[in-house]
Amino acid sequence: MDFLPIFINIRDRSCLVVGGGKIAARKIDLLLNAGACVTVVAPELDIELFEKADRGVFIYRAETFTPAHIDNVALVIAATNNLLVNQAISEAAKKLCIPVNVVDNPDLCSFIVPSIIDRSPVLVAISSSGKSPVLARLLRAHLETIIPEAYGRLATYAANFRSRVKKHFSHPERRRLFWEKELQGPFAEMVFAGKDKAAQDYLERSLRNEIDEAPLGEVYLVGAGPGNPDLLTFRAMRLMQQADVVVYDRLVSPEILNMVRRDAQRIYAGKEQRNHSMSQESINELLVRLAKENKRVLRLKGGDPFIFGRGGEEIETLASSGIPFQVVPGITAASGVAAYAGIPLTHRNYAQSCIFVAGHLKNGSVDLDWPTLVKPNQTIVIYMGLLGLSVLCQKLSSHGLSEKTPAAIVQQGTTHNQRVLIGSLGTLPDLAQSSNLTPPTLIIIGEVVNLHQSLTWFKPQHDLYASDHSNSKDNQ
Repeated sequence: MDFLPIFINIRDRSCLVVGGGKIAARKIDLLLNAGACVTVVAPELDIELFEKADRGVFIYRAETFTPAHIDNVALVIAATNNLLVNQAISEAAKKLCIPVNVVDNPDLCSFIVPSIIDRSPVLVAISSSGKSPVLARLLRAHLETIIPEAYGRLATYAANFRSRVKKHFSHPERRRLFWEKELQGPFAEMVFAGKDKAAQDYLERSLRNEIDEAPLGEVYLVGAGPGNPDLLTFRAMRLMQQADVVVYDRLVSPEILNMVRRDAQRIYAGKEQRNHSMSQESINELLVRLAKENKRVLRLKGGDPFIFGRGGEEIETLASSGIPFQVVPGITAASGVAAYAGIPLTHRNYAQSCIFVAGHLKNGSVDLDWPTLVKPNQTIVIYMGLLGLSVLCQKLSSHGLSEKTPAAIVQQGTTHNQRVLIGSLGTLPDLAQSSNLTPPTLIIIGEVVNLHQSLTWFKPQHDLYASDHSNSKDNQ
């Protein structure tokens, strides 16, 4: 983050705005709406500001700025069209550790005024860190249409009822569960519909019917997909916001992990080649222990938990221990990464079947059903095969698959760090080695790989596509 998003209480506190034009006017109104006592310093004012000053809406000083103006103020906004004046304001405020905003100049700011959606007491602030104010306004316009005005009334109801709920439940987690249910259920819909009396009666009945006991633990086994946050399911998103603790693996991208409930405990349980931070048995036991502590546990796994994700092993342990659980499928790497690489896994002219295999090396070899893999008109997708790529390609070749068979390896597919290497069964190992690839990667072998040249559509800014085909469109 370039800036820490915070909300400052400036009610009845002195704030300074330097500038008397239209931009200054917007900032003055913003401060006044937040209850501040505003002083404006400028040699002259626009007519509308002058009329407000004349009515005593704010204190006006018809002066040129000096550092003395910031004495005993809580916040400063510089809104002049003079860069030297703005720099002087910024330096004077920062010297006294007073928050300062210089309009349209983030380098001189210690805080930025965001684009605001006001559903008081609910506030939503949007910022581009000063990089693109227009984008922030566009996002605000979009969110304005999907956040009803009644959310303010809903928050007020919750505030008025909060002490009663706190008194009713001795367990803090039980209180949170109650509010999560009510703020997404019939009570909220009644408030949105303007049925205030019915909403209040419903909330009171709901509270009376709630038993004050510790909540039961549960495990959510959730597939996080191949890395792109846009590919999460709606159900995954909802459960990610409800969890008390998240146990995640190394394939879960930071962008996805950031979407988990902010105050949830995070436990890393990633497994890499020859480096397991936690054994599978330990992970299974951890999930059981956390659930028995009455926590809602999010087991977040890259891709789909039931495709090379050991999800079946984990829920076997949960089931035998009597722990409630639910499973949310994710987009597996084979389908997600292939789609973003422009390689259809099946095609009526090239492949009528597709097979997924894990390419783990064990004792320097890979033990797979090679005769099944080398059948014609079939696409082979290999997970976790980078380390054993040379062995995999050699074995496929020795069992009858031509070394000229098209092959691809994709690193960090679906993300903006995606790299696609196109070659053949015979050349792919050397291509991967010379390109210094690192996991996670996915290997695709079959005639469908030839379609990449014409079907590629996802071209991230940092795409480092490589190929041993000199006539590839991506190399032209």
